[in-house]
Amino acid sequence: MAEPQSENGRILVLDDDARIRQMLSRYFEDEGYHVTSVGDGNGLRVSLQAATFDIVLLDLMLPGGEDGLSLAREIRASSDIPIIMLTGRDDVVDKIVGLEVGADDYIAKPFHLREVLARVKTVLRRRRPQNPSPPPAASEEVLRFEGWTLDPGRRQLTMADGTAVDLTTGEFDMLLVLARQPGRVFTREMLMELTRARNWEAFDRTIDSQIARLRRKIEPDARRPSLIKSVRGVGYVFTGKRSE
Repeated sequence: MAEPQSENGRILVLDDDARIRQMLSRYFEDEGYHVTSVGDGNGLRVSLQAATFDIVLLDLMLPGGEDGLSLAREIRASSDIPIIMLTGRDDVVDKIVGLEVGADDYIAKPFHLREVLARVKTVLRRRRPQNPSPPPAASEEVLRFEGWTLDPGRRQLTMADGTAVDLTTGEFDMLLVLARQPGRVFTREMLMELTRARNWEAFDRTIDSQIARLRRKIEPDARRPSLIKSVRGVGYVFTGKRSE
């Protein structure tokens, strides 16, 4: 039997509480979404391999040794799928850590279903393209800096020894925008617009999280960045030296 199609999107819910899974599934299905719900990390992995989703609602506190933060890191290592963290603790530290590992938003339990719906719509609205740009031509200039090679045509970043570094789509686009114009200071708003070309609402943490993940992959010391530097109160600037 063919899987039902949804006009609004596909949601993957991970929560160890069956009542919450059922509540979210019923509510979002009534709102026109297709929902898949699972109770642990293994179910999450199987579902992500079996189907494509528009957003993940991910519980922070899970039994069995895995938690939402580790699963968010795992998802973000290979995918830009939006993630909203759900948690029973309204801890500022947990919230910041969740956003830094790649979550797009954070909702504390108990929550109102209408609030969750509003957050989902906002995140999806930021993510969906309005006027998508065409993919870069294969002949587009290859950028070289500090031993790195950034190839827009192949969408590949390689180290000096030729080893390829895995970047998500968002990380690659962020690095490409910055590396094309070394020395230029970009505000978060400019980076959001240039890397996503989407209808969005100001969400500085999205950019900060993306930069933090990118630094961990390309900087010799992510705590003392030498390629992508912060400009206090403004945004970021690429300071790597270009080479031919």
